[in-house]
Amino acid sequence: MNEENSKWLVVVNPMASVGKGGRDWPVVKDLLTTKGFDFDFVLTGHHGHAIDLVRDLITEKGYKKVISVGGDGTNNEVINGIFTQERFPTTEITMGVLPIGTGNDWTRTFAFPEGYPNLVEVLRQGHLFSHDIGKVTYYNDGDAKVRYFLNAAGTGLDEMVCNKTNQMKSEGKGGTVRYLISLVNSFMTYKCQPIQIFVDDRLVFDDALLSLSIGNCKYNGGGMKMMRDAVPDDGLFDITAIRRVSLLKFAANTKNLYDGTFIDKLKEVSTFRGSKIRVVSIPSHKLLLETEGETLTNSPFDFEMLPKAIQMVIPKINI
Repeated sequence: MNEENSKWLVVVNPMASVGKGGRDWPVVKDLLTTKGFDFDFVLTGHHGHAIDLVRDLITEKGYKKVISVGGDGTNNEVINGIFTQERFPTTEITMGVLPIGTGNDWTRTFAFPEGYPNLVEVLRQGHLFSHDIGKVTYYNDGDAKVRYFLNAAGTGLDEMVCNKTNQMKSEGKGGTVRYLISLVNSFMTYKCQPIQIFVDDRLVFDDALLSLSIGNCKYNGGGMKMMRDAVPDDGLFDITAIRRVSLLKFAANTKNLYDGTFIDKLKEVSTFRGSKIRVVSIPSHKLLLETEGETLTNSPFDFEMLPKAIQMVIPKINI
């Protein structure tokens, strides 16, 4: 096997943000070169490609530093590539992010600056943060499968909105307005479904669910502050469960989703915190889960936190 590789592996999703990733990559590449980065790069060609690329290239070439150029979905695939390779402990791997996505929710928790020159400077400064990683086990046709995530996961309305938004992206439509359209359309058609939530083996929720967000960072859904008090290195998930809400009340509180005040203003909202989560639907009901744009099926969903499992490059001024 080759020696450890000192270069950065840069993984570029040219389809991120409806093609912006491909259009802007030459500019980002020049900035990385100007700032003195020694790197190799690969372009993803299809959904899931980054997982295979990262896993195989770390295994075969010995990369221990990876930069994700894309959105939250690209970050998610890179994380899953890192956590399914077996050459290095994940705590020895450094990951940086150059956000060119629609939502860029992970970077919001750490107040990343705007503009490619500033983002490349964050990478150059190399301030490291030991970041927790979520691990979820789900059951595809009865077979246990595992997925890792950096930021957040969700089910109920959250998953339906994600699915509709992905459909819009595949049609070349993106942006916050499109996400809000998906949100409203989904709310009009979604039927609340009974689920149970166990936190550290204790039943905390047994009711009809509108939406559920589980994460170790604060934002999902394109800037919605769903896990308002989450801390990405405390070893705990933050859980926000929303019961059935009237259309009028939901509409009146839409803006409050973006600053987290809906948690205080809606009695239908419950929050929990724990290191081990189980989400169960009734036996006859099929429940889907999304992890940063990836739809997973089926419940039960078993979440486990991996504390301080990877080194992430973040701005020096952060949370």
